[in-house]
Amino acid sequence: MAAEPIRTTGPDEDPRVGVVVLTHNRAGELVRTLEHLLALPERPPIVVVDNGSTDETATLVPERFPAVRYVRLGANLGAAGRNVGVRLCPRPYVALCDDDTWWEPGALARAADLLDAHPSLAVITGKVLVGERERVDPVCELMARSPLPAPPGLPGAPLLGFLAGASMVRRAPFLIAGGFERHLGIGGEEALLAIDLASAGWALAYVDDVVIHHYPSPLRDTRRRARVVARNGLWTAWLRRPWPYAAARTLAVARAAPRDPAMRLALADAVRGLPWVLPRRRVAPAAVERRLRLLDQDHDNGR
Repeated sequence: MAAEPIRTTGPDEDPRVGVVVLTHNRAGELVRTLEHLLALPERPPIVVVDNGSTDETATLVPERFPAVRYVRLGANLGAAGRNVGVRLCPRPYVALCDDDTWWEPGALARAADLLDAHPSLAVITGKVLVGERERVDPVCELMARSPLPAPPGLPGAPLLGFLAGASMVRRAPFLIAGGFERHLGIGGEEALLAIDLASAGWALAYVDDVVIHHYPSPLRDTRRRARVVARNGLWTAWLRRPWPYAAARTLAVARAAPRDPAMRLALADAVRGLPWVLPRRRVAPAAVERRLRLLDQDHDNGR
């Protein structure tokens, strides 16, 4: 058993914000995350969505953290489990956490202030500090150098993607867009939702003075994650990008497949998903596609 949860101190709770934590079979790491979240000065309501854990999570959370709303799903919905949590969190802004990430004191209020001040913003991703050494996540460094044109007056760097475990979402557009697609599981699941939000006219931003801590779980299956990320990249291309781009993306994976088992399995997984993908295909508006092309060019140039 871990130590007793840190007691909450500070001002009255911020009525604007809540937190959703997604977990699966990481009871020990979840305890640490909840201890940090319950100590935040914003005193947010916390919803833990358990993707069908088989460890001690189901008994530990209600016993140790009675102030936390705990929801155990009957099946592993992957990233779509967050949708359940957001629906159950009746605050205008919802911070998303994984069971190995938590927000720095004051970061929730800072993100909420920005969402108040910029009503066209749907998502804010913060700066992620990794481990005890608090190294800035390389993905955040890429986001900070975004090649996208910045809409006038918006904070930070403009995005067409985000980090699900380190972002605050505006609840209403998140739910209207449908949240995370269940078929995608976890791994690159943010891209499709980001495109859909941008297609509906919403902005997304990276703001580096909103800080989140991440202690990566040693339980991660990196090989499986590579396979899922590649598969989801194909599905997202088939769902929202013009056919020439989707074909080129598919060809690139197919060329890599003979020498890369993860790409080979990803391609097979993606093809098996065509029956659900094709009926849901809806190409992004031209303005969004132009911005996606800028990101493609930036990636191809090795930035």
